[in-house]
Amino acid sequence: MTTDNQSISADDLEAVRRCKTAYDQIRKDLSEVIIGQGDVIEQVLVAVFARGHALLEGVPGLAKTLLVSSLAEATHLTFKRIQFTPDLMPSDVTGTQVIQEDQETKVRQYKFLPGPLFANMILADEINRTPPKTQAAMLEAMQERQISSGGDNHRLPDPFFVLATQNPLEQEGTYPLPEAQLDRFLLYIKVNYPSPAEEWEIARRVTGGRLGRIRPSLSGEDIVRMQELVLRVPVSDQVLGYAWALVRATRPATPEAAEFIDKWVAWGAGPRGVLTLVTCAKARAILHGRHHATIGDIQWLIKPALRHRIAGNYAAQANNLTSDQLIDMLLAAVPADRQYARPAA
Repeated sequence: MTTDNQSISADDLEAVRRCKTAYDQIRKDLSEVIIGQGDVIEQVLVAVFARGHALLEGVPGLAKTLLVSSLAEATHLTFKRIQFTPDLMPSDVTGTQVIQEDQETKVRQYKFLPGPLFANMILADEINRTPPKTQAAMLEAMQERQISSGGDNHRLPDPFFVLATQNPLEQEGTYPLPEAQLDRFLLYIKVNYPSPAEEWEIARRVTGGRLGRIRPSLSGEDIVRMQELVLRVPVSDQVLGYAWALVRATRPATPEAAEFIDKWVAWGAGPRGVLTLVTCAKARAILHGRHHATIGDIQWLIKPALRHRIAGNYAAQANNLTSDQLIDMLLAAVPADRQYARPAA
């Protein structure tokens, strides 16, 4: 098994150890406020350390908002919540130009007033309830990490990440995100109902006023350093090849397509798919105190990484086949133990 030409230094090894310590502390603190949802918490933190944005989907009442605000407290970051509604305008999110008069010179000039996007962590609540024009402004800021207004560019703070939510219920009067815009989200995270034991504990703690308090474990500077560390984590050719093969196998009418793909899939994942799998696998590795990504990391992340990048065709919809079921079929079709070689140019 070969690796790329990256190596990890003693300082980076120590940084990985500190990252795991901070991650364990964050998980412990969040468990005092959020009962259960361990996988969701880990996936959100993976997106943060991989310098990406995440889309959370779940029915109301599953603590999505509480999770994001608690995470902001645990990381000592500035936090803003934007409630998306059908009448929200792009300037309500990004900011606007206003005319102000200088008190001394009496000269009037435009001044940019920053919108709520100018924070480290943004909760974009029910992003599918605002018109495409506002969605596009939001997603442009996510991609470019800056706002353009009045001919000037205004950089967003670093670190900057958006955790957007959408409600799968009540789709009338909503504006579903187009596939090209969904692709801008690093991970698409499903928030499910708690287990019976977790729901019992939720009822006991909340009604008894026994929720704990969050203590900051990481600063913004710490997160930026961890994001840079992720880029230096080595990835073996075996792990990279496996992620590459999985993504290539999702594309209909291609030589690498799995057998069932042409039958059930309208379109597959683009290059962002393999970039997401590899980067997030590296981020998950350092969260667990490892300095290299594994096949297991790829398999654990494949659903949130690819479920919004694979679209079933009409036949799949008629047979009630979801993206998650197609991904299960993909994992069965692409062997993890095969030696994948770099293709010829």
